[in-house]
Formats: sequence, C-alpha cells, structure tokens
Amino acid sequence: MRGAAEPVETADLGADSWALALTPRLAQFAAVARHEHVTRAAHELGMPQSTLSRAIVRLEDDLGVALFARHGRTLSLTPAGRAFLASTERALLDVERATESVRADTDPTAGKVAFGFLHTMGSETVPGLLRAFRADHPRVRFQLVQNYGEAMIERLRAGDLDLCLTSPVPDYPDLVARRLDEQKLRLVVPDDHPLAARKRVRLAEAAGELFVTLEPGYGLRRITDALCAEAGFTPKVAFEGEEAETLRGLVAAGLGVALLPPPAVPRPGVAELTVTAPRAVREIGVAWMDGHPDTPPVAAFKKFLLGRRGQLIPR
Repeated sequence: MRGAAEPVETADLGADSWALALTPRLAQFAAVARHEHVTRAAHELGMPQSTLSRAIVRLEDDLGVALFARHGRTLSLTPAGRAFLASTERALLDVERATESVRADTDPTAGKVAFGFLHTMGSETVPGLLRAFRADHPRVRFQLVQNYGEAMIERLRAGDLDLCLTSPVPDYPDLVARRLDEQKLRLVVPDDHPLAARKRVRLAEAAGELFVTLEPGYGLRRITDALCAEAGFTPKVAFEGEEAETLRGLVAAGLGVALLPPPAVPRPGVAELTVTAPRAVREIGVAWMDGHPDTPPVAAFKKFLLGRRGQLIPR
C-alpha cells in the first residue's frame, strides 16, 4: 500500500486515469517551458528545484518522450515538447476560465441563482420578486426556468436548479420545502354563461359542466381534481393544455369552464367567479434539495423568499 506522499505509478493506471496522474504536473511543465530554466521555474512555483527537476523527468518517463533538450542549466523544448505545451496551455486556460466562472457564480454580490417557477407566476409574481431582491443585490444574475411542478422537482434533483416556486408544496424526503403563501382560484366561465352574472358560486353548481384543465402531472390539475372531488363530483374534462392563459382562451371560446388563478391582466370573453365552497386556493411554496450547500447568492435569495411569507402573491 502506498503512503500518502508517494507518487502514483502511471503504469498501474488505466487509460481513464492518465489525466488524473498527469494534471498536477502540467503547470510545472508549463513553468519550466516558459522560463527554459528549472531554478527560475521552481522559484516561481515556490517549490524546491530538486523536486521540480524530478517531476519533469518523471513526466517525460511517464509519457515515454523527451520534452526538453538539456543545455547545461538551460532547457529548450523538443518538437514533442512544443506540441505538448500547446495542449497543456489550452488545458490550463480552460481550468482557469472554469475557476473564474465558479468563483463568479459564488460571489455574494455578483453570483448566479438558477430559479424555477410555475408558468402562472411568470407574468407578475416573479418579476416583482426579482425587482425587490435586486434593489439590494443589483449584480446577482438569474437563470430563470418556467415549468410545471414535477418537472422542476426533477431539475432540482439533477442540479439544474437551486430553488423553485411550486404548487402544491412538495413533500419528498430528499427535498426541503416551505409554504410561502396561498392563491385563490376562481371558476372561469364564458361571459355568456348562465353563471356569468354571478359574483360567487359553489363549485358543486358546475358539476354538469365540461372542464378545460391542465394536463395530468401539473400541480393545478391535481388541485382541480381534488376540489371537484370535495364538491362531490368528478370533472368531465373536454380539453387539456399546458398553460393557464390557453385555458382561458378555450373558456372564452365557449369550450368549457376552468378553475384558475387570477390573470395578471383581465381577459375579455370570460367571467371569473369567487368559489365559496369548498375553499378554493392553491398553496405556493419554495423548495430546494436537502443537504445541498448554498452559494452566497442562493442563500441570500432563499432568505429573501422566506422573509416574504404571506406577501408573495399580489392581493
């Protein structure tokens, strides 16, 4: 068994491990190539000259090719060394760029937050949140993703998102979720519907109607089905869609009724009725992966969201 300080024998490694074995010596090789002198390169790297000399000899042995021609105390690159240096410099530059990118993303004043949210929150709620947050964090960047709840949960698990606003509030052992607010749902009917003149309605009064709903898998579809069941009926679904405003258009065209959150801008052709029974609301929550470390900008935005409990949805 090798000690912690002993070098890795590349002869013992598979092809996939060559990069792992060679990577620590690439910067050393590049420094020697740049100075054409081991002592000056060792001074730049802050390491003993003898250690650097052995590292370069070992690198050549592992590669099976001479990278330098020796001329007393000075060195010059061989043709193989020049070819290897070009690739080495590109690799080191890629690492430097990746490091700078990661550091920028974790900068508490200018990092990045990958934030997911429901389509129905994209026109008003989320822009208002971002505007308020950026008043104190003007340099934080956002990668915004609009999707339905289950798709966002999967993207959280895949590491594509840091946080997401979703409904219903998820309950999974690998996630942390916090309820932030609730949003009233309305029964939306065509403006020439017999119920259109009403301001309030019991959901059971729509038991005989055709419904237009979001597709199965959407949180709002599960809420619609649950509310109808609580009202004593199973909705007869005529059309299924992927976006709430499309459903409003179908309602305006006389193709059914729908349970929807309020629109950002009133839509002509429909009437929106308050549902008095059962209590028709959807809970909005924020979710993130349990145990996943937060970068400073993500931690700041999470704290901001949790501080807006009960104030998330415009009233």
